[in-house]
Amino acid sequence: MKSITKLAMVLFLFVGISTIYGQDKYGAEPEKCKQNLSLFHESVKAKNFDGAYENWRWCFDNCPKASLYVYTDGLKIAKNNYETGDKAAAGKLIDEIYTQRIQHYPKNLGKVYSDWAISLESRNATKDQVFEKLDAAFKADPTGMSIVNLAKFFQEITDRNKDSNVQKVFDTYDDVLDGVNNKIDKLTKQTDAINAKDSLGKALTSKEVRKRKNNGINLTALGQVENVLDGILGEVATCDRLIPLYQKGFEGHKTDTKWLRRAVSRLFSKECTEDALYPKMVEAWVNSDPSPKAYIFYAGVLEKRGEKKKALEYRNKAVDLEEDPYKKADYLYRIARTMYGSSAVSYARKALKHRPNMGKAYLIIARMYANSANSCGTDEISKRMVYVAAVNKARRAKAVDPSITSKANGYIRSYSAHFPSKKLLFTKGVKSGSKHKIGCWIGETVTVP
Repeated sequence: MKSITKLAMVLFLFVGISTIYGQDKYGAEPEKCKQNLSLFHESVKAKNFDGAYENWRWCFDNCPKASLYVYTDGLKIAKNNYETGDKAAAGKLIDEIYTQRIQHYPKNLGKVYSDWAISLESRNATKDQVFEKLDAAFKADPTGMSIVNLAKFFQEITDRNKDSNVQKVFDTYDDVLDGVNNKIDKLTKQTDAINAKDSLGKALTSKEVRKRKNNGINLTALGQVENVLDGILGEVATCDRLIPLYQKGFEGHKTDTKWLRRAVSRLFSKECTEDALYPKMVEAWVNSDPSPKAYIFYAGVLEKRGEKKKALEYRNKAVDLEEDPYKKADYLYRIARTMYGSSAVSYARKALKHRPNMGKAYLIIARMYANSANSCGTDEISKRMVYVAAVNKARRAKAVDPSITSKANGYIRSYSAHFPSKKLLFTKGVKSGSKHKIGCWIGETVTVP
C-alpha cells in the first residue's frame, strides 16, 4: 500500500512539474497555441498586421506565456492599428500589452517601462502619466533607459525637488551614475576579453564579433550620460547649495560610508573644497571606511596642507591595497589627475598597464602634452607638432574606449586648431608625411600632418 502511495505521489509531482515547466507555457490547447504563434509571427514578419491580428489575439488571451513574440509582435500590430484605425482602442491595447508583458516576462524592465513612456508621450498622455513610467523604469534599471528618457526623468526630478528636496536630486544623480558606471565596467571587461582573444590571433565567433560591436555602441551612449545629467544639474549643484546642505546632514551621517563617499565626490567635482567642511568630511570617510578610494581623497587633503610626501604615501597605499586591476587603474588615474606634466603622464601610463582600454588615461596624456607645447618646442613648428602628439593620444582614447568619444572629439577639435599650417610647413621646408621627433620629456616621433 505504501509503495502504491509513493508511486502516486511521484506521478502527481511529475505531472505537476510538467504542467509548470512545459504544457502550462502553451496554455490549455498547446498545439493550437504553437500553430497560432507561428502563423501570426510569420504574418508580422511580412508586415501583414491585419492578417496577424486574429491569431495573435487568441495567443494573447489563451497562452500569454508562450513566447516574448506575443508582446514584441503584439506591439507592432497595435501600433499599426493606432496609425491606421481607432486610436483610442489601439492605445488601450498598447497599454494592455505592456501590462501583460511585465506580468509574464519581467525582464529588462528598465527598457520596457522606458519604451512605454515613449509610447505614452507619442499618444499625448499627461506629463504625470509619462513620468510614472519613467520613474518605474528608473527604479527597475536606469541603465536600460534611453539617454533621452534619462534626461527627461532627471529634469523632472530636478524641477520637482530643487527647491524643496535638493538631496533627492543629488541622490538620483548618484544612483544613475553608479548604475551607468557599473554597466560601463561590465561591458568594458567583456570587450577587453574579446580584444585579448583577437590580439592573440584566435578566431572570434560571430557571437563575439556581434557582442563587441554592440558593446561599442552601448559604451558610446553610456559615456554621454554624465555630461547630459551635469548639464541639468549645473544650476542646482552649486557650492552655495551644497555646503549648507552637507553641513546640515554631516552630524547624522558622519559614519554613513555611502553618504560620505557621495558627498565628498560631489564637493570635489564641483570644486567646493575650500570650505572647512570638505577636509572634515574626507577624514570622517577615511575613519568610517579606510578603503583605497577614501585614501585617494584623503591624500588630496594632505597635499593641500603641504604634506606632499604623506599624500603620495596614501595614494600609493591605495594602489597597493587594491586587488582589482580595473580599480587599481582607476586609482592610478586619480593620482595622475592630481599631477602635472611628466608625473601625470607617468601615472596615466601605469594605469594603462592595468587597463589598456582606459580612454580617459589617454586623455590625461593628451592634455599634458598640449599643456607642454611651449616648453617642449624650440620654434613655432616644433611647438605646434606637440599638438599632433596630443591629438594622436585623444584619437587613441576614443578608439579603445567608445564611452569617452564625445570628450575625445572635443580634445581633437581643440588641439587640431594648433597644427602647423600648410603655409608654415612650406615656408620652413617641412614636408607633409615626414617624421618629427618631439623633444623634452615627451620623446615621441609623430607624422607631420
